[in-house]
Amino acid sequence: MAHTLPVKGIDVDEETRCFHYHSAIDRIAIKFYCCGDYFPCFECHQAAGCGSHQVWPKENFDQKAVLCGSCGYELTVEEYLHCASSCPNCSAAFNPGCSLHKHLYFA
Repeated sequence: MAHTLPVKGIDVDEETRCFHYHSAIDRIAIKFYCCGDYFPCFECHQAAGCGSHQVWPKENFDQKAVLCGSCGYELTVEEYLHCASSCPNCSAAFNPGCSLHKHLYFA
């Protein structure tokens, strides 16, 4: 089952890959705290986003903010940060390199 939520960005495919990140394991989208919209990456948010970037504060890590592009499951920030780079619902692999960018999304 694919996701059904709208994901904004540049050349977004059915598993949330975009122009910037499009390897086989690039299959998450992040709901940006500032606008509440899902984007595949920070660059897509900068190009087509709200214009007032904010990261998720720690007190909101219990909120759903990461979308698995493979099955459509929404992970909380906390769940995503501890998922060992795979979806807890369908076991699809996520790009472990995304952890290098978590400061762009989460406090």
